[in-house]
Amino acid sequence: MSNDTYQPPRVWTWEGASGGQFASINRPVAGATHERELPVGQHPLQLYSLGTPNGVKVTIMLEELLALGHKGAEYDAWLIRIGDGDQFGSGFVDINPNSKIPALSDHSGDKPLRIFESGSILFYLAEKFGAFLPRDVSARTEVMNWLFWQMGSAPFVGGGFGHFYAYAPEKYEYPINRYTMETKRQLDVLDRQLAEREFIAGDEYSIADMAIFPWYGGLVINNQYDAAEFLSAHEYTNVRRWAEALAARPAVQRGRMVNRTSGELSEQLHERHDAADFKTRTQDKLT
Repeated sequence: MSNDTYQPPRVWTWEGASGGQFASINRPVAGATHERELPVGQHPLQLYSLGTPNGVKVTIMLEELLALGHKGAEYDAWLIRIGDGDQFGSGFVDINPNSKIPALSDHSGDKPLRIFESGSILFYLAEKFGAFLPRDVSARTEVMNWLFWQMGSAPFVGGGFGHFYAYAPEKYEYPINRYTMETKRQLDVLDRQLAEREFIAGDEYSIADMAIFPWYGGLVINNQYDAAEFLSAHEYTNVRRWAEALAARPAVQRGRMVNRTSGELSEQLHERHDAADFKTRTQDKLT
């Protein structure tokens, strides 16, 4: 139906609704669609994810913890192909009833503990290992401010701008303008924040940086959604400086490879079960 003539019905129904390229996996109800147990590897931390910005947050955190020498942060990362509906399997739904990646299960205690929502996972790991989250109340609060900012803001970037600019089956001026306006405002928020700070929350690298980098760093240095020119990403010089510094960190580079299924084959590590996998099990070596 043409955008010019569409009028919402009195009561919305699922039948006939167009989801574009996501039509096969989007639905208005929760719960599992099929029975499927999740695999469990040898490490206490079991991650079920995909190399999207939300998934990359967690793999960056885990690789940074390992780089600090926290051996208890060793993990198995299992690939969840959301395009195939893996997130609606019964085992995944048991860990995350919202059926979104990433989801983490910690088997180090008496019984497995589930952690879902990427911000919650970052906070949990920071607390568990005492890293990347200051103890000082003032500094800690500033980190949490920005962590929650990202969790509340990124849906406008991914679900809003990214969807209507890159994924919607038709281009509509109003939503593209609406979400472009908000995306650029958010980039300006970050650019002003980073004008006098090395990292998002101050002078220390934290979970706030790890949460924000995959989304906004992707926009300014990785041409996410092929939108860098459209957004005039080069104008956000402080965001670029910060994003390039994070992208140069070895742990960030490793984290960005885990559960990745696009791009250069040498940068795709579909599943990660050992540190050696980065050298021996990338897709260029398996195909």
